[in-house]
Amino acid sequence: MNLDANESQVLIEALKAKQLSSDVRVAIATPAVHLASAVSQTQGTAIDVAAQNMHQATSGAYTGEISASMLKSIGVNTTLLGHSERRAYFHETDALLAEKVNTALENGVEIIFCFGEELEERKSGSHFDVVSSQLRNALFHLTAAQWSQIVLAYEPVWAIGTGETASPEQAQEMHAHIRNVIAKQYDDALAQSVSILYGGSVKPTNAQEIFAKPDVDGGLIGGASLNADDFAAIVNAF
Repeated sequence: MNLDANESQVLIEALKAKQLSSDVRVAIATPAVHLASAVSQTQGTAIDVAAQNMHQATSGAYTGEISASMLKSIGVNTTLLGHSERRAYFHETDALLAEKVNTALENGVEIIFCFGEELEERKSGSHFDVVSSQLRNALFHLTAAQWSQIVLAYEPVWAIGTGETASPEQAQEMHAHIRNVIAKQYDDALAQSVSILYGGSVKPTNAQEIFAKPDVDGGLIGGASLNADDFAAIVNAF
């Protein structure tokens, strides 16, 4: 929940002026009120636009919510689901997220699915089990074919907006675990084909080292995305 309409437009224009690596997929997830203008601003560029959230119902008496068809009608074909802040502040459960996943896929909306452990879960050593459970409960009912519309985003919640960052080794360890869990449920080919992003205080100073890890395919960028110079530097760190 950052930037008013004018600030959003200025940031997107600044980003458009940057030389971004042509072999890196770039998407911006703006607040809902800026989505239509962001789509307009990025037409003809390689920058995709994603929503930050989407409701599980196709329509109805859900004041303030946004449906898949609403997103698609303005040219938005990707949405984040399950962001740690949605889970924490709005009490989104795995069961609810499974519903949202189903609705998104039924409507042809690509999903960037967010998940990750809290600090106490990391300290207690249950972080692998927590992540496995989040994936299993929200995504493992899907067919292998449906995974072509899923991008995973691992967020160690303790490293979001705190200035703390999982070490590149910790990120790699969890990303490898995620692939193993998927391979056991489906197969190794699917596990290797899924893009897994790391989200947790990625900055220009640490991006290259994190992205160099073999199972880290990209980043879900938070605060650094509000600065065009920083965001471009992260994109070009691949």
